[in-house]
Amino acid sequence: MDGLVIKNTGSWYVVRPLDGGIPIDCKIKGNFRLKGFRCTNPVAVGDVVTIDCKPDGSAFITSIKPRRNYIIRRASNLSKEFQIIASNLDQAVLVVTLAHPVTNTTFIDRFLATAEAYRVPVVIVINKVDLLVEPEDHELLVAIAHLYRTIGYDVLATSTLSGEGLDSLRAVLAAKTTLLSGNSGVGKSSIINALVPGARLRVGDVSESHHTGMHTTTFSEMIDLPGGGVLIDTPGVKGFGTIDFERNEVAHYFPEIFAESSHCKYGDCTHTHEPGCAVLKALEECRISQSRYASYLSILEEDPDNKYRKPF
Repeated sequence: MDGLVIKNTGSWYVVRPLDGGIPIDCKIKGNFRLKGFRCTNPVAVGDVVTIDCKPDGSAFITSIKPRRNYIIRRASNLSKEFQIIASNLDQAVLVVTLAHPVTNTTFIDRFLATAEAYRVPVVIVINKVDLLVEPEDHELLVAIAHLYRTIGYDVLATSTLSGEGLDSLRAVLAAKTTLLSGNSGVGKSSIINALVPGARLRVGDVSESHHTGMHTTTFSEMIDLPGGGVLIDTPGVKGFGTIDFERNEVAHYFPEIFAESSHCKYGDCTHTHEPGCAVLKALEECRISQSRYASYLSILEEDPDNKYRKPF
C-alpha cells in the first residue's frame, strides 16, 4: 500500500493511504537507513512511501518513492548528521521577526540558499509587525522587505494580533503544499491558529533573558488548510547548516551574486579577492548588500571536509 507521510514524531509516523481511508500509524525497521548517510530522519513529512501492514495490526514503512524536492539542513556547522525537514513541496514560507526575537539575516540567507539548491520557491513572511512601533523599526521593516524583493523573493508583513497580511498569506498558500519554517518564537503556531479554525496549537513565550523563542512544536505534521492546500508545520530551528554546497557552486544559490558573476574576468572566480571580479565591484557600488555577501562568505568558510553528496 502506498501512502503520504503526514506526521513524524521521531519514533513513529502517520501515513495517509493514497487511495483514501484512515491514516495508519507506522514504524520503520531498525535496518531502514540511507546507506552512507547519517540522517536523523530517513523518512520525512511529505514523503510518499510504501507500507507493509501485518496481520497483528502493526505497519512498517518499507520504501520511499523518489522525491521531487526537499529542504535539508545540518543542526550546526560542526554536525556530522543532517535532517530532512520536509519533502515534495510546492513552496516554503520562511517566517521571520525583526523584534522579540530578532531573526539573523545569515539564517534567512542560508535557508534561501538551500531552497535555491533544492528547487523550492520561498515566500518570506515578516511576522509580529505590530511590535514595530518606533520609526526606526518601520525603517528596518521597509529596508529588509526591499532587500529581498529586489532579489526576487515575495515578502509579506503579517500580524496575528491585528490580522495584517493574513488574507495575502491565505492567497499564497491556497491549493499548495507549503513548508512553514523559521526560528523558535517567530509565531508559526499563532499563524496556523489564525489560518486554521480549531487548530489550537500551543503558543510559547519568548525568553526574556535571551530574547529567543522556546519550542512549542515538537514534531513535524501536515495540516489541512480550509479551502484546499496543506501546511507542513515543523519545530523551530536555531541554526541552519548547509548541505552539499560545492565551493564553486555557492554563488549559484545567491541570485544577485550569480547574476553579477557572469561579468567576472575569470570563470572560476570565488568573488573574494580576484582582480576583475564583478561581484566585488557590485558590492562596492552597493548593488549587492553587505549582509548577503557576508552570508555568502559564511558558507564558503565552512569546513570543506564536512560535505555530503545529495542522497536522493
